[in-house]
Amino acid sequence: MIVYQGEKHSLTTSPRKRPTQPAHRTNSVGVVKRQYAHFNTPLHTRSGQTLEKFTLAYETYGRLNESRTNAILICHALSGDAHVAGYHTTDPDEKPGWWDDAVGPGKMFDTNRFFIICSNVIGGCQGSTGPASLAPDGSPYALRFPFVTVADMVAAQTHLLDHLGIKRLFSVAGGSMGGMQALQWAVDYPERVGSVLFLASTARSSTQNIAFNEIGRQAIYADPNWNQGDYYDAAPPAAGLAVARMIGHISYMSEQSLEDKFGRQTQSGGDLRYDFKTDFAVESYLQHQGEKFVERFDANSYLYITKALDYYDVSDGYGSARAALERTQCPFLVVSISSDWLYTAAQAQELVDELRALGREVAYHHIEATFGHDSFLVEVETMTNIVGGYLDQLWSKSHTNHRSSG
Repeated sequence: MIVYQGEKHSLTTSPRKRPTQPAHRTNSVGVVKRQYAHFNTPLHTRSGQTLEKFTLAYETYGRLNESRTNAILICHALSGDAHVAGYHTTDPDEKPGWWDDAVGPGKMFDTNRFFIICSNVIGGCQGSTGPASLAPDGSPYALRFPFVTVADMVAAQTHLLDHLGIKRLFSVAGGSMGGMQALQWAVDYPERVGSVLFLASTARSSTQNIAFNEIGRQAIYADPNWNQGDYYDAAPPAAGLAVARMIGHISYMSEQSLEDKFGRQTQSGGDLRYDFKTDFAVESYLQHQGEKFVERFDANSYLYITKALDYYDVSDGYGSARAALERTQCPFLVVSISSDWLYTAAQAQELVDELRALGREVAYHHIEATFGHDSFLVEVETMTNIVGGYLDQLWSKSHTNHRSSG
């Protein structure tokens, strides 16, 4: 059972209901197209390095209204991309975008009301410029690619908004690394942000976060095919990347969710084999997750993005978290998960306390759920009631203010 804790009064509208049938094309935004925005403007990164030009891959859902005031930017996590919802083809076996349950008509991010944007981060490997992209000399950047930070990802996204003719976002939303981007938007570009939806995230990567990411990177370095990042004309470091994904995937779940899903069940359903082949179902599951990830992700992008996660501290460039957050001007929705040991409730509470001390309007919800970090993706009904209800409230408030000023 899911229990809401925190400020119930922030949900002033009636609870939104999850679609009565599972996510399917009839409940989806349908077939969508990945788009590309090319920028010849240099991107100067926090590392001091510069990308002379860059591309961002993105997708949009819904329609931008005439006043261009209904845009929501959804920022993705480490393993995500711009394909947040819908399908790219009419193939009935194709899987939808990574948050299809949340984006569409009548859903958490209601495309009947909002214009939703999601872009692949700079440094990614799904259409945006990253280590696998061709450098000006015609060869892949590989490790010549500049080190990027979450702030650099956000800076690149400002170019996309300018390209789309959007001066101010109704909201910036994201879970995990997406939450970091949403928070950074409010700090670096406060005049362009109407609200922040900060979901299962942190304002500063912890030592434990860095430690787990380093283990994943070391797995890639140890793969003989990595070749110091120069593998684009040869076999990629698939084994190392798969292990990195397995390690990361464990941190997205909780001990209880693993126990409930697998327990000590054997893969064969029979007795223990007493060999070094796959004995337990959880082993097979992790291997499968690693194999799937290798099919769609670049190992060098994994290195760069996990480094960006490690570097993340909202105080960077501002002297302190208080000084950084003092720049913010918008209301916040902060959601934490009881079983999330990657980005803990204590970290979320610390952000909430800082924002409230600065007089910012903050709605905080702590959710009792057993799925771990990924609960913000899995618990669709719960998140729809909280996030969808909060957006309803903001939308109604903005239109009431508009009518009053008119």
